[in-house]
Amino acid sequence: MNFKVAESLSTIPAEAWNALAGDNPFIQHDFLLALETGHCLQPYGWHPQYMLVFSDDDQLIGASPAYRKTNSYGEFVFDWAWADAYQRAGLIYYPKLVIAVPYSPVNGPRLLTRKGDTQTAHALVDFAIELAKQQNLSTVHWLFNTETDYQIEQQHDLLNRFDYQFHWSNDNYQNFEDFLSELSSKKRKNIKRERRKVKESGIEIKILTGDKLNEELWQQVYNFYQITFMKKSGTATLSLDFFKAIAHKIVTFIAFDGDKPVAAAICIKGGNGLYGRHWGSYEDYDSLHFELCYYTGIEYCINNQLQHFEPGAQGEHKIARGFLPVKTVSSHWVAHPEFKRIIEEHLQRESEAMENYGEELNKASPFRKTKS
Repeated sequence: MNFKVAESLSTIPAEAWNALAGDNPFIQHDFLLALETGHCLQPYGWHPQYMLVFSDDDQLIGASPAYRKTNSYGEFVFDWAWADAYQRAGLIYYPKLVIAVPYSPVNGPRLLTRKGDTQTAHALVDFAIELAKQQNLSTVHWLFNTETDYQIEQQHDLLNRFDYQFHWSNDNYQNFEDFLSELSSKKRKNIKRERRKVKESGIEIKILTGDKLNEELWQQVYNFYQITFMKKSGTATLSLDFFKAIAHKIVTFIAFDGDKPVAAAICIKGGNGLYGRHWGSYEDYDSLHFELCYYTGIEYCINNQLQHFEPGAQGEHKIARGFLPVKTVSSHWVAHPEFKRIIEEHLQRESEAMENYGEELNKASPFRKTKS
């Protein structure tokens, strides 16, 4: 095997990368490259360090989407407390190495190999640790792993961590009413009431794929994306050029009041699923957030026979609307031996609390029959 680091995906043929990446839309060449060309990375602390493994005949047989990070923004597995502890001890936490997709809390492959090639997958884990040592990095973080990758990583004496997201699964529903029939009476009535409020307000919702948006609509949809960050004093890191570059992956749900767009939700489609990413609205409309971010997405999945809908990180209120808790897992390597011990003890306590939290989440299921 030959190991290399690339600072731009433009140097790697899309066909070679995608042969390893599979159908997850976030890990594919065009999505990751669009983050680069759309200037969404370096200005916000993401510095590409794509890890590549080549065979002796120069064929790409392994890869990882890796970034040297100078902060912890846009990762969704929060280690701010770790960084603070390092600083208080007079140590330097940043930079670190993150193996994930920027701004995308979506489970997906992190050890990209040909199917069944566990040898190369293990080599990628060792490669990441060696790279961190060479660059004097404090830590390595594999975030939002598939279960297969996670099991391989755990054979390398890494720390493990987990959290919960809320996902919807398509149980071969024929239509939205069929889905509602599986819910308890109280939850079913609440969803019907929320959808009715949107209709009674005169709002019309149109579903448009990214390649069907004209320049004016693209700008309006992007304005909705930006306004949410402005309201929360955040930073809209994704550029309009980025969204346009992946237009073929995008599905938008746009709310119109007459001819005027008043809100929109941006989703990514691919891998037999729909992923809710961002939403925004100029004004407050009763229940419009739930309609655009949850119900329209569920209905779209049913109508298009998509098997799962992931509306983004966090949000316990999603449970009442048909989204059940699903574990997300991450692995972590810590260079400093004493801090590794301290963090490991912290994660053990955190895991116990999270297990109890998960039990409570499952008790809140809105379905009349328990779903796995």
